[in-house]
Amino acid sequence: MVKRLVRNQRGAALLETAITIPIILLISVAIFEFGRAYQTWQVLTNASREGARIAIIAGTTDAEITNAVRNYLSRGRLANPGAAQVNLVRNVPLTIGTASQITVSYPFNFIVLNPVARLVVRGSNTGSSGLTMQSVSIMRNES
Repeated sequence: MVKRLVRNQRGAALLETAITIPIILLISVAIFEFGRAYQTWQVLTNASREGARIAIIAGTTDAEITNAVRNYLSRGRLANPGAAQVNLVRNVPLTIGTASQITVSYPFNFIVLNPVARLVVRGSNTGSSGLTMQSVSIMRNES
């Protein structure tokens, strides 16, 4: 009788392991993926601030601002800085003076979670296009 219980417990332990290991791996991968997404969002936010800093200086061109944003994105080690869209609005009215507004949009794809989402939801495009991160910075123009 003792041997029978030990054999059943071995099978239960194997079954528990087979169920929990994929869940633990998925949680670990999700932590890394969301950490990478947060890092990308931080770089994007700082790039829009850098563009706004340059935009408030009198005499700067739109090309200089776009180049500054893309240079910051490449220094931040983003995969494709050329995929970022930079929208500039100058002379946004404020209560005192005007401001420049920079909007930077960047496509982000999860490396592991997109294919997992497609496996779970068959026949859908869940996660195939990823998501578009966006950051907006507004700074008051110099006089």
